[in-house]
Amino acid sequence: MPARAFAFVLTDPSETRTARDLAEGLEASPAAVSGAVRYLVDNRLLVKERTPGSRAERYRLADGDLWATIIRARLPLMEHMIAGIDEAIGYLGAHPTGEVGTARLRETREFFAFMQQDLAEMLERWAASRGVPR
Repeated sequence: MPARAFAFVLTDPSETRTARDLAEGLEASPAAVSGAVRYLVDNRLLVKERTPGSRAERYRLADGDLWATIIRARLPLMEHMIAGIDEAIGYLGAHPTGEVGTARLRETREFFAFMQQDLAEMLERWAASRGVPR
């Protein structure tokens, strides 16, 4: 349902829409839409707003370069994962049988560090290709 809701918002000409709009457009239950928009807001794919004087919440795409914003939001998560892997390496490294696990964790850490750096560089190239100042 989150994928369907996101695709609907991405292609719908309206700038904002309510949960009711989404439920009607997707022909889905309010409960299904509620869970979908919560997921999409939590993952920064949608922004939740409240219209002054109204109790209804409205949902819209994030302003600006949506896809770069989404990828940029994932970089701190990768940093957090790398820190957790470093901590695990410290624990396993102190354990006599931790050699195999430590080697696997080091490879995992190298992969995430590579991805983090590569994504950051890719975002810079993307901005440059669009003429956006850094």
